[in-house]
Parts: sequence; C-alpha cells; structure tokens
Amino acid sequence: MSLLINEDCIACDACLPECPVEAISEGDPIYVIDPKVCVECVGHFDEPQCASVCPTDACQPDPDNPA
Repeated sequence: MSLLINEDCIACDACLPECPVEAISEGDPIYVIDPKVCVECVGHFDEPQCASVCPTDACQPDPDNPA
C-alpha cells in the first residue's frame, strides 16, 4: 500500500525532503505522493517518514493503491 496526502495538507514542505524514494512532489495546491513510487519507507525506516513529520496528519494510507 502507498500513502496519499489528503486535503489537510498545508503545503509546509516538511514531508518533501524526508521521502527516501522521492515519491512526493509539489502539487497544486497541496503535495502529492506517486503511488507507483511510494514504498511507505519499507527497507529505509521503521515508519513512513512523511507521516511522522506531517503537522496536520495529512499523510494517510491510500486505500486505492494496496500493495
């Protein structure tokens, strides 16, 4: 499963540098996660880094993109 960034995103830029596979990019008006690239930080960290640094909890599991 990949993650997605929901409408709670405030485009603060906290998540962008944390993604080890560069799956996050600036969207309009909020950031987006490419589900084809996102690995939920498996093999890199114990938990998804975007979710751990997001001040609004906008990074959530994407039910439309299961593993």
